[in-house]
Amino acid sequence: MNGPLADEPVGDLELVHTFTGPMPTGVSVSHTGRVFVNFPKWGDEVPATVVELRDGREVPFPDQAWNQPARDDDTGAFVSVQSIVVDPADRLWVLDTGSPMFRPTKPGGPKLVRVDLDSNSVAQVITFPADVALPSTYLNDVRFDLRRGDAGIAYITDSSDSGPNGVVVVDLASGASWRRLHDHPSTKAEPLSTYRPIVEGRPFLERPADGPPKPLSMGSDGIAISADGSRLHYCPLASRRWYSVATDALADRALTEDLVAATVADEGDKGGGSDGLETDDAGRFYLTSYENNAVLRRRLDGEYETVVHDPRLLWPDTMSVATDGHLYVTANQLHRQPKYQRGQDLRRKPYALFRTRIDAGPVLLR
Repeated sequence: MNGPLADEPVGDLELVHTFTGPMPTGVSVSHTGRVFVNFPKWGDEVPATVVELRDGREVPFPDQAWNQPARDDDTGAFVSVQSIVVDPADRLWVLDTGSPMFRPTKPGGPKLVRVDLDSNSVAQVITFPADVALPSTYLNDVRFDLRRGDAGIAYITDSSDSGPNGVVVVDLASGASWRRLHDHPSTKAEPLSTYRPIVEGRPFLERPADGPPKPLSMGSDGIAISADGSRLHYCPLASRRWYSVATDALADRALTEDLVAATVADEGDKGGGSDGLETDDAGRFYLTSYENNAVLRRRLDGEYETVVHDPRLLWPDTMSVATDGHLYVTANQLHRQPKYQRGQDLRRKPYALFRTRIDAGPVLLR
């Protein structure tokens, strides 16, 4: 007699590395196959906030000194890194929130740091003025288009859970930066009346040890550039919807906010909340689905398909499309942290880095 049916996985998920220390968020893979991971300072002991995986070891990158900040506004060290991204020229960019434990930022802490992988040395540090990286700002994820301007443009999401959300635009040649879509509705977390997330079969809310639960308030988080560079896609963490905006408008400092906002398009319901977004060189978009332990893909015809669905994908966070034809993704059990579980830490180590075959490469916007 057959037993009861169970949820079946979709796709092949290959385990790349397990983490027995702090929880990871970001991952990025260089064009030569080097794998980098970061660990934000959210309460775990974090010996190094950026590492390279070498022979199964987590090696501080570019060195230990850059992972030992003297203070929250240290411009010469990583304070608390949320995201790392290898750009089309095969350079690693480190996005430092300057906000350990989500503390208010101080000028000098939030920054974008370029590490040249041929020399493993820091080559550029871009800090943000106080009217761009606000005290409440939480710099979350970044994408690059090296075809714009003299050295390219970077786009960064501000996912703050306590202040304005939006997109930060950075001219990589001059280091100048400016805010766009400042607190625009498309960058904001949705209220429970329109979005009630379910993770591991349970309503997902902030649940403090004392006091009533409250909805998630994190805004613009995942970010990806279309393969032709014309649109920047983004999504609030607390929403099943995602949006896009014209990159020409974001990059033009002469445009008013209203004219930029006029180029925003609602990309529709993507079937679940997403932490990370990514693109491949075939023009397809990838979306983590933390409600469904899955990674979805939007094809060129607009249809959605499941790339991988697996019970081990407990909170798929960040993705990286690599030149080896794989999509890499971290799974870090974010929803099991104490702030969502009445003060109890329900995470169970190890955390994981997986990959799945997609037979596509990264977008080379250069």
